[in-house]
Amino acid sequence: MKWDPVKYVQFGDYRNRPFFDLTARILAGHPAKVVDLGCGPGNLTATLSDRWPGAEVVGVDSSAEMLAKAARLAQVRPSLRFEQTDIADWAPSPDTDVVVSNAALQWVPGHQDLLRGWLAALRPGAWFALQVPGNFDAPSHALMRELASSAPWAAKLGGVLRGRESVGEPGDYLGIMLDAGYLADAWETSYQQVLPGPDPVLEWVRGTGLRPVLAALTPDDAKRFETEYASVLRDAYPQGPHGTVFPFRRIFAVGRKDGGNG
Repeated sequence: MKWDPVKYVQFGDYRNRPFFDLTARILAGHPAKVVDLGCGPGNLTATLSDRWPGAEVVGVDSSAEMLAKAARLAQVRPSLRFEQTDIADWAPSPDTDVVVSNAALQWVPGHQDLLRGWLAALRPGAWFALQVPGNFDAPSHALMRELASSAPWAAKLGGVLRGRESVGEPGDYLGIMLDAGYLADAWETSYQQVLPGPDPVLEWVRGTGLRPVLAALTPDDAKRFETEYASVLRDAYPQGPHGTVFPFRRIFAVGRKDGGNG
């Protein structure tokens, strides 16, 4: 599945806000190494380099398109670098002090088991912070799955979209961190986003949730699917006098491994 860095950063202020709400809870003082798992185009990874200028900051992503965009940021920040690696194949090095994963783990089946392994491997005092979407039952996603399972799309899109099983609830991540010996905090936030323009929810999901559908269809089929999908989205998210309100639930968890100086 290819990613479009330009489309991904559309609605940037809204997409970026959960990242800053997440990383504000990381209280690491002078980490040696900071890793951003699923760094995308790297614009948010660069802010970690700015925050901890003495740390080696590494952005990890599997998308060549995203990393091509990110590479430009590393040219002006000597301590920042990016590497192309599947998250499922990544493991922390002994000097890793902070790991951030923002809106990425939902794409990794079995990530809760991976999380347990990462938490065990990190050294005492290390931090792990994650944020994943909690809106798989929202109309934007439920209607997409409903349309994909209808005729004639079912034959072309069977098994392409995942649902609620993609992520855990806040308590699930809290429990994993506590069991691993971390001092942890987990919470959820529902952002009431007011999106401008025509069909803004369609524009939003084009950057993320709709990508597997578009990748599985021919250009002509993708256009037809989007037309049908846009129609039901307009009913679910009517445009008001100030724009279209798009509730956006996110799930957060941050933990520091007991022991060490952080």
